[in-house]
Amino acid sequence: MTGKRTFTTLCCLLVFRLMTAAQVQLPVYRDSLFSTYYQQRVTHFKTLPKTTGDIIFLGNSITDGAEWNELFGDSRIKNRGISGDISAGLIARLPEVADRKPAKVFLLIGVNDLSRNTSPDSVVKNIMLIANYLHEKTSDTKLYVQSILPVNKIYNKFGTHTGKSAQIIKVNQQLETGANSNHYTFINIHDAFCGADGLLNPELTNDGLHLKGEGYLLWKHLLYPYVFDLGAKPSLMPLPRSLKWQSGLFPFYSCSSVIADKGLVNEANIVEELLKVNGAYSIDHDSSAHKPYIELKLAKIKVPQHAEEAYRLQVSENHVKITANTAHGIFNGIQTLRQLLRDNVMLDACDITDWPAFSWRGYMVDVGRNYQSVEQLKQQIDIMALYKLNVFHFHVTEDIAWRLAIKQYPELTKPENMLRDKGQFYSVDDVKELQRFCKDRHIEFVPEIDMPGHSGAFKRAFHVDMQSDTGIRILKDIIREVCETYQPAYLHIGGDEVKISNAGFLPEICRTVEQYGVKTIGWSPGGIVPANTIRQLWMKEGAVDKKIKYIDSRHMYLNHMDPLESVTTLFYRMIGDVPAGNDNVLGGEICLWNDRAVNRQEDLLTMNPVYPAILTFAERSWRGGGRPGWTAAIPVSDTSAFDSFKAFENRLLDQKQQHFKTLPFPYRKQQNLVWKFYGPYSNGGNLEARFKPELDSLVENSSVFTAAGGTLILKHWWHPLVTGLIANPKENTTWYASTKIWSDTDVDKNCWIGFNNLSRSYATDTANPGTWDGRGSAVWVNGNLVKAPDLKFAGRKGNLESPLIDEDYEYRDPVKISLKKGWNTVLIKLPVAVFTAKDSNNPVKWMFTFLPF
Repeated sequence: MTGKRTFTTLCCLLVFRLMTAAQVQLPVYRDSLFSTYYQQRVTHFKTLPKTTGDIIFLGNSITDGAEWNELFGDSRIKNRGISGDISAGLIARLPEVADRKPAKVFLLIGVNDLSRNTSPDSVVKNIMLIANYLHEKTSDTKLYVQSILPVNKIYNKFGTHTGKSAQIIKVNQQLETGANSNHYTFINIHDAFCGADGLLNPELTNDGLHLKGEGYLLWKHLLYPYVFDLGAKPSLMPLPRSLKWQSGLFPFYSCSSVIADKGLVNEANIVEELLKVNGAYSIDHDSSAHKPYIELKLAKIKVPQHAEEAYRLQVSENHVKITANTAHGIFNGIQTLRQLLRDNVMLDACDITDWPAFSWRGYMVDVGRNYQSVEQLKQQIDIMALYKLNVFHFHVTEDIAWRLAIKQYPELTKPENMLRDKGQFYSVDDVKELQRFCKDRHIEFVPEIDMPGHSGAFKRAFHVDMQSDTGIRILKDIIREVCETYQPAYLHIGGDEVKISNAGFLPEICRTVEQYGVKTIGWSPGGIVPANTIRQLWMKEGAVDKKIKYIDSRHMYLNHMDPLESVTTLFYRMIGDVPAGNDNVLGGEICLWNDRAVNRQEDLLTMNPVYPAILTFAERSWRGGGRPGWTAAIPVSDTSAFDSFKAFENRLLDQKQQHFKTLPFPYRKQQNLVWKFYGPYSNGGNLEARFKPELDSLVENSSVFTAAGGTLILKHWWHPLVTGLIANPKENTTWYASTKIWSDTDVDKNCWIGFNNLSRSYATDTANPGTWDGRGSAVWVNGNLVKAPDLKFAGRKGNLESPLIDEDYEYRDPVKISLKKGWNTVLIKLPVAVFTAKDSNNPVKWMFTFLPF
């Protein structure tokens, strides 16, 4: 017995010693090895507030010399540079850095070591020690090791440093080679700072070693994508038809010259304002070869279609040139320029030629049901402009309220004739301001007066039906006032979802509108309208009559879409069932119909995927293409289609990071989640019935199919028109889905979880207390059941006048899930009984969302 105990003790000691040996041990240095300035800085760092999740810049005097948080405009960034520091000094103060658990560390060290004749191999060894220590102590921290910058003897200063070019190159080569095996990302900033001779560019320094302000701006440009998790090059959206990246950088920060052709005053003003925002004190109009300038030029650009919106954008080291056939094309080029200028410092040299696939790329807002302020509408119009949408459809009258001021008939906008947002409407000045705002951005402003349906507010004001003789007379007065006051190119006359009792009503309305030189648009299906009226499609019928012009809005209603689903659906959508616009199919519109009342106008943007959808639709409507049919699934079996989605999603998230930090953008990366599905299991109508995946460990090769994404739809409301994951879904069945998630540490993570994303246009019942939905859905992480959220109004019957509060995952607090170090198993249970809901307000959309972040 004693022998066994001795043996066990020896084994334990051996394991302990092996574990101890595996730990990274930092050498201990005497304080006297380091300067008084070093001691001052170190003690200062130790007394600063101990925050976590920071971005730390770690290094010597070159790092010490920058105001990093001001340079990047981010308070998370902390400067931990110490002038004169060497790799040993950095090692001595490394525990203080690691204890902060920073999100990122940007390390630049070594030139002072080399100046002391420390060998390149020893410098690299110390940097590897730093990397491995940080990985062990704070494994979630991303470490970026930067190459040592070049040096130059030209100023005859720092002689012991500036003669080490060969050693610097050797260190950098070894750092690049060792990145993968030592848990860091290598960033080569050395080459960008070199002149033609391979030495530090004299224009960026005044001593051959340290940087001037221009040098730090270049450094910012190089690090910008790493600091903010962006692609190496700006992620342009819509992706241009032809994009060629070239060598060189245009110094936007030092540009103050704009040259523009006549007729481009508005566009020139936009560029000038952009320059002023970025530091230009005054703007001149000189194209001297010795200074950088921007040129806007009207000239012939030959493209396959829609030449009026085409542009060419050329960026070189001292010249930016935008050429187009029209001012609209110039404006489009400027929007691409804005996206290229992501760091407000420099532009990467490139040559872009671009044009749209469809001439009509629109966004519709219903302000009749829920009023939105002019400022919030402008915010959305600005986003439209940045992504080259060109039609703003203003649906301004509804059953709920008539919100367009009519001088002849002020009773239309009286509070007592409104059911919501009483007294809120748009004055003549408001509408003209919106028109002007759109015109400056080359966006067509299209007002809609819905006739004869959706006209309850009209009837309350006049106590007559629109289709009556009196109603028609009043409408003709309204049409005259609207057309003469605003002179729109188009007036949408509605025409849908109503019983037509007067067959001559819509033809008469259209003739009235057209006598003012205004074109008419009507919903289809709807009432009978003349052949020259543009049809806006909203149901399954397509653009079948070649003599008629169509706008496609079928299955593009944002109020019905889960946020993650919206991006998938719109990305793969083939607008009008054609790859590019023609004389028959003009293009499409996404629509925001929020039938349900909201507590505040911002909820319209939070509870609907407005901005993710605008960007996705902008991409598809500009580039064309897509896939036949309507799908809510990512086609993982089609490698090319899946890869194109992943590339698009990366660009979408870059845009979110760049332009939506303060705006609602309910979307997160979903491409990496791959699910295995098991089933179907017949549950006989018993939603609580348990089956093998829930009772036993899953057999990996028994899965029926795989799918990717954060929102997975087995069967859509509108099956088979909109395809889900299951080709032939059956009632009274249960499916299971499972995935694995890797975690570097034991951690609690936020997670979007949902099983019934409520439409904002149905009076859907809220899930009962303690449940995710009415179907018995469940989710387990590592075998632990995840509790459904405690909803404020759990079990509430649907009511369009009861605003949503926390019913869906995207606008309530995320669920916390516990992950262990290593692989974690997620299991989702998806039972269903019948597909036909008891009432139309509770349609069965068989789905789930699970997305940790």
